[in-house]
Amino acid sequence: MSSPYIVCVDTGSTFTKAAAISIGDDAGALLATASVPTTVGVGQDVLTGLDAAVAQVVATAGGSPMEIRACSSAGGGLRLAVVGYERVVTAEAGARVGLSAGAKVVHVSSGSLDRSGIDALKADRPDVVLVVGGTDGGDYEVLLHNARALATSGPKVPYVVAGNIDAQAAVVEVFAERKRTVVACDNVLPKIGVLNPLPARAAIRDVFVHHVIGGKGFTKGPRFASLVRGATPDLVLAGVELLADSGLGDVLLVDVGGATTDVYSALIPDADEQAAHRDVVEMMWRGRTVEGDLGMRWSATGVVDASISERLIEAGESTDALTAAAAARHDDPSWLPSNDVDRDADAEIARLALTVALRRHARPTESLEGRTPGRNLSDVRLVIASGGVFRHSDERRLANMVAPVTSDFAGGWRVPSAPRITVDRHYVMAAAGLLSEDYPQAARNLIHTALVAVGSNN
Repeated sequence: MSSPYIVCVDTGSTFTKAAAISIGDDAGALLATASVPTTVGVGQDVLTGLDAAVAQVVATAGGSPMEIRACSSAGGGLRLAVVGYERVVTAEAGARVGLSAGAKVVHVSSGSLDRSGIDALKADRPDVVLVVGGTDGGDYEVLLHNARALATSGPKVPYVVAGNIDAQAAVVEVFAERKRTVVACDNVLPKIGVLNPLPARAAIRDVFVHHVIGGKGFTKGPRFASLVRGATPDLVLAGVELLADSGLGDVLLVDVGGATTDVYSALIPDADEQAAHRDVVEMMWRGRTVEGDLGMRWSATGVVDASISERLIEAGESTDALTAAAAARHDDPSWLPSNDVDRDADAEIARLALTVALRRHARPTESLEGRTPGRNLSDVRLVIASGGVFRHSDERRLANMVAPVTSDFAGGWRVPSAPRITVDRHYVMAAAGLLSEDYPQAARNLIHTALVAVGSNN
């Protein structure tokens, strides 16, 4: 008799990946994997690709799965707008929370919304609007004003209210009177310097599953939405958090994709670190940043531009070949390397994307709006490289691509001092996140057995 197992599916914009994972005596064993093109084009149904991927892993694993669980970033994933009170306080807090919830933050505004502000928000086409503003017990006039403006003229999308708790009932009533979908939760910034991300993160996930997925036109009927547990980046972060909380310590994951490079970190601060970071907006010790200009295909030219700005490379004849390679990949995102020259160019683009993304994720920043504290990654124990460019690379190129993790001393951030650097060869982090709440041991076992250390020749 085959071991009981769950099939975890990640429906991306390009590929749908499925994995059959045991939850029996060999909990966490990876029984089978499959990857098929995602079917979200005109006249297609996303379930066609999902069912094909599931059928492939079931054919290998045998028997029938106990359950199918899915996450999704298809159609660009979850597009979030944040409307707050002050840009450097509540709006910034909301944007950080939105990223941790797996959203692509497409718009951030602060202060009282006027007609031009509403128009700008609509132009960015959010799937959900996160409405924040004020600390608990403080002023809430701007929060109420914005709620009225959004309820009257804002986009017809769900609203998550996570501002001053004293105004919550009134704000919800404003949206309800206009028959807008609204979900309320605790304030993301109950006190100055205290960030409370989990209630808003859970509310955004709930809205995504119950109100957004079904409205993207991927499928007819409720079945796909019933399978989806959240946005893919949210579940990946859950897997990273699970590792950090298992006693492993600080964990870092870098995912270099075709269009974006995402960096996830789960840090466990001591009391001194927590006190040092309670400035205007407290550090998010569990978080994600998304770099929309850094990627292997659609955003390859952005990697070159950013690398020149960061002085990692110099503009001119020495980089002409790399510039041309990036342009070719941008113009044909489905292109695949066929020789060593092409593979070397891919590896260089990935190395640069990883370097720039880590700098942006971890170093402090200063602006007219205030100071954003950096993330201290020096105590990171485990680094996970994710993305096709890492999974399909040989050891020589792989070692070069991930080298900046411990050697980018000129980047203005605190690099890990002695981490174990691994590759997610089987793309299990999203699956681990899907299992983490109900089957944490299976999720941990899955990650530990599926990660391959750089330099192991496995």
